[in-house]
Amino acid sequence: MTEQYVTEQGDTWDLAAKKIYGEEKYIDYLMSNNFNCLNYFVFPAGVSLNIPVLPAGRVNGVPEWRIKSK
Repeated sequence: MTEQYVTEQGDTWDLAAKKIYGEEKYIDYLMSNNFNCLNYFVFPAGVSLNIPVLPAGRVNGVPEWRIKSK
């Protein structure tokens, strides 16, 4: 079962990403898995968002290609 985040009045996409993942930069993962909610800029209370698992290959949120090779 996919995890859900239920919005609070006034949540925005970047605020929801910060609450869920700890950083706003994951907004694209959140939005790409919630197409049915893309019409919201500011959420009302009670909207359920699917919480996608972040893709593998990230170290502290950095894509693998941005990590220097040793």
